[in-house]
Amino acid sequence: MLCFCYDLICSCFSKLHGKAQMSGEKREHLYKILVIGELGTGKTSIIKRYVHQFFSQHYRATIGVDFALKVLNWDPATIIRLQLWDIAGQERFGNMTRVYYKEAVGAFIVFDVTRASTFDAVVKWKQDLDSKVQMADGSPIPCVLLANKCDQQKEGMVNNPSKMDEYCKEKGFTGWFETSAKENVNIEEAARALVSKILLNDKLLHGNDTKDPTKIALDNNGKAGGEATSGKSCAC
Repeated sequence: MLCFCYDLICSCFSKLHGKAQMSGEKREHLYKILVIGELGTGKTSIIKRYVHQFFSQHYRATIGVDFALKVLNWDPATIIRLQLWDIAGQERFGNMTRVYYKEAVGAFIVFDVTRASTFDAVVKWKQDLDSKVQMADGSPIPCVLLANKCDQQKEGMVNNPSKMDEYCKEKGFTGWFETSAKENVNIEEAARALVSKILLNDKLLHGNDTKDPTKIALDNNGKAGGEATSGKSCAC
C-alpha cells in the first residue's frame, strides 16, 4: 500500500511531464525540483515559506518525501509549475533516493549556517545527486546551494562570501544564497535563479521544438498565479 501511494504520485507526474498540447496561447512548463540536505536544516520551512508564505517553529521530521506545487506567472505567455520534492534528511544516501530523484531537472541543497557539520555534508549530497540524476545530455542538473537560517549566528566558511563563491564554482553549483525561512530572506530570489537556469538549459536542449514534453499548452481559462497545492508521498 505504501509503495502504491508513492508510485501513484510518480505516475501522475510522469503523465503530466510527458503530455503536450499545442492549442491555446499560453504555454506551461512542469519542473520537478528536489530539496535535499541534512536533517533539521530547514528544508520543509523553506518550502512552506515559498509555497504558502507561512513559517512555523514546529515541524515534524519529514518521513520519506513530501511534495508541494508552486505556480508562477513567469511572463505573459509562460506559466511554470514547480513540483518541489522535500526529501527527508534521514534518507541520507540510500537506494530509495534514486527513485525520488527520477525526472528532476533542478535541485536545492540546504545547510544550516549555525551547524558547520551540515555544510560538511553538502559535498556528499551533491555527489549523490549527480550520480543518480542527469540532464538529457548527461550533464548534472542545475543545483543551488542554500545557506539557511542566516538570521542566526553563522559558523564556518559561510562567513567568507568569496570562499563560498569559489567553493560553489569548484563543486559545480549554479550559485548560492543566504536564506532565512523565518525572515523570508532570499527564498524567492534563489528559486528564480534556479528556474532561470532550468529554462536556459531547456532552451539549449530543445530550442524552439514544439514537441518539448515539458511544455503544456493552456487555454485562455487556465489558472496560474498564486495557486499552490501540497501533498505527501509514502516511503516504501
